[in-house]
Amino acid sequence: MIKSSELILNPDGSVYHLNLKPENIAHDIIFVGDQERVSKITQHFDSIEFSTQKREFKTETGIYKGKRLTVQSTGIGPDNIDIVFNELDALVNVDLNTREIKENHTALNIVRIGTSGSLQADIPVDSWVMSKYAIGLDNMLRSYLIEEHSVSELEDAFIAQTNWDLRKGRPTVVPCAEALENKIYSDKFHKGFTGTAGGFYGPQGRVVRLNIQDPQLNSKMDAFNYNGTRMTNLEMETSAIYGLGKLLGHNCLSLNAIIANRAVGEFSSNPEKTVNELIAYTLDKLIG
Repeated sequence: MIKSSELILNPDGSVYHLNLKPENIAHDIIFVGDQERVSKITQHFDSIEFSTQKREFKTETGIYKGKRLTVQSTGIGPDNIDIVFNELDALVNVDLNTREIKENHTALNIVRIGTSGSLQADIPVDSWVMSKYAIGLDNMLRSYLIEEHSVSELEDAFIAQTNWDLRKGRPTVVPCAEALENKIYSDKFHKGFTGTAGGFYGPQGRVVRLNIQDPQLNSKMDAFNYNGTRMTNLEMETSAIYGLGKLLGHNCLSLNAIIANRAVGEFSSNPEKTVNELIAYTLDKLIG
C-alpha cells in the first residue's frame, strides 16, 4: 500500500496538485506549458465535459470529432513535469481507494505542444520541430532508475563533443515513442535532438548580469552531431516527459512551434499563428 505521505490526496479523493479524479481524464492527453493555451486548444472541441485549475495546473477534458481528449497545462520546467506525470499515472495505475498499484497497466498517449527556440540557422522561426530524442541537461531524471531507458552512447557522444562539465550531472538521452512519431510525423517537421534545460537564463546560455559556467555551450550544442542527427532546439520540458514516460510505461511525443532562432537572433513576428497552426494539425492527426 502506498503511504498517504507519498501519494497525497485531497479530502475529496482527488490527487493533490492536479485536483483530478480518474474519471476526469482521457487516455489521450495534450500537454501545454501555458495555462492560457489550454482553452486555445479546447476551443476546437465539440464539447467540454470537465474543467478545473489549481495553481498553474489547468485541465480540460472534452470531445473533438468524436474522440475524448484531455488538455493539461504543466507550467514551466522539469520539476513541474515530475508532479504532473506522477499524478496522472496514479489516476490510471493506482487504486486511489486502496492505495495499491493496479494489476493491469494503463498506458497514456501524451503529446506536448510547446514553443521553443531553434539552435540552427536553417531551422527558421515559424517552423515546427518534432523531438526524436531529448537530452536532459537538468539532472531531474537521475533521481530515478533511468539508465535502462536512456541511450548511453548518445550521452557519451554529447559529453565528448560539448566538453560537458560533469559537475552539472550526466546528461540523459531518451527517445520519443515511435508509435506516436509515426502517427503524427510529416515533412512539415524538422527532427533531431531537443535539449531540456533546468532554467531559462544561465542554463540556456543567456547572460543578463551573471556570468555562466560555459559561455560557449550553445555553440557547442549547435555543432553536436551524432550520425547525422543534430540538436534542433532548447526548452525546459521534453526530457522529463520522455524519461518519465518510458519509466511509467506511457507513450510520449514532443512538438514545438519555433518562435525564436537563437543562432540568428530572430523572433517570430506572429508566434500565435504558428502555434495555432500546430494545434490544428496535431488535433487532426490524433483522431486519425
